[in-house]
Amino acid sequence: MSKAEKTPTIQDVAKFAQVSTATVSRALSRPERVSGPTRERIAEAVRITGYTLNQAARSLRQRTARTILVALPDIGNTFFSTILDAIEREAALRGYGVLVVNRIAGDVSGRRLHEYFLSNRADGLLLLDGALALAPLLVLTQAPANVPLVMACETIPDAPFHAVRTDNIYAAEVATRHLIGLGHRRIGHIQGPPGNVLTTERQTGFTNALAASGLTVQPEWIFAGGFTMERGVAAAEQFMALRERPSAIFAANDEVAIGFLSGLRRHGLECPRDISVVGFDDLAVATHVWPPLTTMRQPREALGRLAAEALIDLIEGKPPSRVPKHTVLSSELIVRASTAPPPSVSTPLSAAS
Repeated sequence: MSKAEKTPTIQDVAKFAQVSTATVSRALSRPERVSGPTRERIAEAVRITGYTLNQAARSLRQRTARTILVALPDIGNTFFSTILDAIEREAALRGYGVLVVNRIAGDVSGRRLHEYFLSNRADGLLLLDGALALAPLLVLTQAPANVPLVMACETIPDAPFHAVRTDNIYAAEVATRHLIGLGHRRIGHIQGPPGNVLTTERQTGFTNALAASGLTVQPEWIFAGGFTMERGVAAAEQFMALRERPSAIFAANDEVAIGFLSGLRRHGLECPRDISVVGFDDLAVATHVWPPLTTMRQPREALGRLAAEALIDLIEGKPPSRVPKHTVLSSELIVRASTAPPPSVSTPLSAAS
């Protein structure tokens, strides 16, 4: 093998990061003992050099898979890309691999997940799907399996698991208050998918904001939705069929908001001239659609990193207490061109003929 093809070593990482090999080893095995800036330099050195730990050898010595299992509700949803990237980076820094499983739902979910741990393919579960039944997960995390589990993004009511999430209720209130602050009094909401915890929380925040301003929720202005652009287009058709329409919409996520705007344009309505729209998530596409979308920016990188960190700490027995720890992150309102004061004409838009 030529020198150019030599497998990267820990010495290469140390040289690139300008630290000792002992510091690199410490960062990979006990990252909490290494300062943040040094840890970031080492992570970048690992990425650039292509260095990987010998997972098989470590697994044989420690009788572990050195792998975490990440369960997603929909890998096709671009919302998860940044989160997955952050999970993978944090796991690699701690010497773990990542295994992704997609679209697990229904009563068989617990059995399917259990198979990964019975075969020693993973050491812990990072769950990003709040639609799973709680009972099979409790079986998975209790004796004799005792699988470490952390939830991220979505949670399950009354689940005794560690969790990293954002304050969806408060963030939805902020988004709705933004519209109220612009002068809108006729405000509607496009929901997320039925039965989803995020749907419930974001609608609760929307309702709370209206109530705090003395405004009434109009049932006909609550549109059945989902987290897809197709559901947003369908909501636009429902909107166009109304005799009296809201002047602003808070959408449960960016994709449904973008689909809604697309559907309105087919009918000749323009945003924000005819209606203001706020989304949720701040996907990369939100700044490139027309008009650029006002939205709530979720800290997706932090969600993934902190969730992976919490799970690996559980795997390695580091938490000082068995009491579930809930980390709640804040979202940020990003104001772009899709929101503006309502039209000066006070009469409602007429329904399309």
